[in-house]
Amino acid sequence: MVQASELGHHQAHRAVAQPAPEPDAGAFSGNKKNRRKHRGKRGLQGRPLTPTHDAHVTAPPPVSPQRSPAPSAIQAPERQAVSAVQNGPGHERVRPRAEKGTRPEDLYAALDLGTNNCRLLIAQPTRPGQFRVVDAFSRIVRLGEGLGASGRLSTDAMDRAVDALRVCASKLRNREIRRMRLIATEACRAAHNGSEFLSRVVEETGLELEIIDRETEARLAVSGCSSLVGRETRSVVLFDIGGGSSEIAVIRIGENRSSRLANHITHWTSLPVGVVTLSERHGGRDVTPEVFGAMVAEVEQMLGRFDCPPVHVVGTAARPSDFHLIGTSGTVTTLAGVHLDLPRYDRRKVDGIWLSDRDVSAMQAKLLSWDFAGRAANPCIGPDRADLVLAGCAILEAIRRRWPSERMRVADRGLREGLLTDMMAEDGVWRRARHRRSQRSSA
Repeated sequence: MVQASELGHHQAHRAVAQPAPEPDAGAFSGNKKNRRKHRGKRGLQGRPLTPTHDAHVTAPPPVSPQRSPAPSAIQAPERQAVSAVQNGPGHERVRPRAEKGTRPEDLYAALDLGTNNCRLLIAQPTRPGQFRVVDAFSRIVRLGEGLGASGRLSTDAMDRAVDALRVCASKLRNREIRRMRLIATEACRAAHNGSEFLSRVVEETGLELEIIDRETEARLAVSGCSSLVGRETRSVVLFDIGGGSSEIAVIRIGENRSSRLANHITHWTSLPVGVVTLSERHGGRDVTPEVFGAMVAEVEQMLGRFDCPPVHVVGTAARPSDFHLIGTSGTVTTLAGVHLDLPRYDRRKVDGIWLSDRDVSAMQAKLLSWDFAGRAANPCIGPDRADLVLAGCAILEAIRRRWPSERMRVADRGLREGLLTDMMAEDGVWRRARHRRSQRSSA
């Protein structure tokens, strides 16, 4: 839906890494039955979900890539990417050479190929509900560039994505991964040549990605942000503004909170619009108030077809603190970075921060007052996102109008964290860790 989402995680992840040598084809075999296109699902889905209906998290079997010498410290171009995902609720700080003492069978990997970004996390479970990031990679590839007009992935966009996936394949091949899940989202779902592209990915990188449906994407975004929903919260609208689609989940929590927040989703939808598609339709470089208003109106019209309880049912009028928004996308992390006036984007200062309704309005107005050059010069936006950020703000504005809230929590996390959390929970790694600790204490 973010951890940026959107755009998911932020500009701080824009690590520049040289393509790695091509791994042997078939080195990373996924679940072939999940490699399917989800055509005909571009409409809105507003049906309620039963609390017990979990997303199908079908992962590849345990993979043991060829052993290689112990990896050295993370190379300089990638340090920024790791530091951008290592802290905050649900994560533990990466210690120097954290891979020492890490049992290979404890490593999990999650890859998310979105419309705008290619992202990878390799992590080790630690305390219940948490994990330590061992390695990370993120690169803006704009896979969905021009997709809205042509209905196809362009050659240049596919080339960029394959180059990034080669880096990911090298990182996965150099470690013994207990379990991994590699997903593709809206761009591959919507493109007529999405399956052909994924076949090329297998041939050139050895990575086999599954195209997930929108419901699964919505639930993974919720799973990735679970630790940001406090015990006092009774209702949340969580949204992930992506590059080609935007997922929204309405969550209501009763007295008995499930260990999986996604079990409390009552309604969800996936809007067939994201920052890339919206900016391409309306123009993202020179955005006037009139253009911005037209973008907001388009998204509002889509939301109008979403069958969901009004805000007074979602939230509690007498106790508005029981209800709030959670945004996981580059749009909301950008707003937070601009709000904090950061000289350089810092995930540790952004992830989990609260923004008031007034703060969000002020930041959107500030961004709208800047021209393209002004947005590109801001260290929390940069030239790669300067033409996309206002389209994201328009989607955010439509969401805020549909579900007014006094505050919004910012999440620099998303699908990868949801994938990791679900895989670790299904494998019972945290239960086993508690069992080992109790045995040691009784010895």
